[in-house]
Amino acid sequence: MSASAKPSQATITIEGSNTTAVLPLLSGTLGPQVADIRKLQSQAGIFTFDPGYGETASCESKITYIDGDEGVLLYRGYPIAQLAEKSTFLEVAYLLMYGELPNEAQFKEFEHGVTMHTMLHEQIRRFWEGFRRDAHPMAVLCGVVGAMSAFYPDSVNINDAREREISAFRLIAKLPTITAWAYKYSIGQPFMYPRNDLSYAENFLYMMNAVPAESYRKNPILERAMDRILILHADHEQNASTSTVRLAGSTGANPFACIAAGIAALWGPAHGGANEAVLKMLGEIGDKKNIPAFIAEVKDKSSHTKLMGFGHRVYKNFDPRAKIMQQTCYEVLGELGIKNDPLLDLAMELEKIALDDDYFVSRKLYPNVDFYSGIILKAMGFPTTMFTPLFALARTTGWISQWMEMIEDPQQRIGRPRQLYTGAPQRDYVAIAARA
Repeated sequence: MSASAKPSQATITIEGSNTTAVLPLLSGTLGPQVADIRKLQSQAGIFTFDPGYGETASCESKITYIDGDEGVLLYRGYPIAQLAEKSTFLEVAYLLMYGELPNEAQFKEFEHGVTMHTMLHEQIRRFWEGFRRDAHPMAVLCGVVGAMSAFYPDSVNINDAREREISAFRLIAKLPTITAWAYKYSIGQPFMYPRNDLSYAENFLYMMNAVPAESYRKNPILERAMDRILILHADHEQNASTSTVRLAGSTGANPFACIAAGIAALWGPAHGGANEAVLKMLGEIGDKKNIPAFIAEVKDKSSHTKLMGFGHRVYKNFDPRAKIMQQTCYEVLGELGIKNDPLLDLAMELEKIALDDDYFVSRKLYPNVDFYSGIILKAMGFPTTMFTPLFALARTTGWISQWMEMIEDPQQRIGRPRQLYTGAPQRDYVAIAARA
């Protein structure tokens, strides 16, 4: 083997025995080699322990690639910055689903396929009446999306490629309607039905903000901002919610149930609620004069105070999505003429201080996508309860693309993680009267 060639296998030897396991090393297009441990137990009588699967590849995928050390995010090989600047959300949806950017004819057909599914079955509308007005919108999304298989049984045959595609169209098309109606219901306003003459992003903003009593005015700056937010959140490799979708899908569950499972996983504050946590932090700081004391608390390890929206568990460098979101943030604030909002002023001051402070710069704790997206959404009038549903709306495209890839993967098998059992050893039952 030449000095530059990658090794093709790894060997594990069990200390104190003659047992050895030979593990093939697999090489992807990008990233480190991966040890194939599928025969580890049969060869060595052991299996691996990896809580959270942080060092384990659970699948093979061609959709998204992340290099956290270098701050790289690719959709099907395309840098996220190029797509956010030059593309549209529906074009990115096509790319994620089919692997290539569409030509004009392909895009028109795809756009038509999605647009013709924006309306909901009218009986689904009754679901909202079963929720309290103060129900969290994510609860509504979980319930309605999970129930869609009962209304669209013609597209739940996961072994039929065309039915999988129709399910994908329905989910991508209907999530804006479901999400907007969850918001309208919470504030007591009439539902606005989708308008197929508007773009994907503008249609969502219309259903969120329009009322029957007034004409609706389009805003290209806000439309583009929403489109970028959707693009930047469309997929993010094998995160908790995407892995949940794949795990549910590995059982043969229908796509609506799988996406509902992904929504439930995203609901957790450690996953989908990060931008909401940013605004909560800003509210707790309260005033720009309190920032120095807050920064001091963050630096004090004994205080357990966290600087939300800075740094990322994946990106050890600048979050590649953050620069785009920062630019979008300033565009939105400028368009809306927001100059004296205390919370937004506080956020901008905190950003400036943190970017100039060597403590944060040396640790590469730069503002991430959640820091700016929370500011943008607040400026656009979205309540914090709608932040995670918006995330789910965008991520549905990634989830369904990952689900489709999994179904078509010949190596796909039902998910069945192992465990390290630390409970009681086997013991015999003793009658209750005889127990001490």
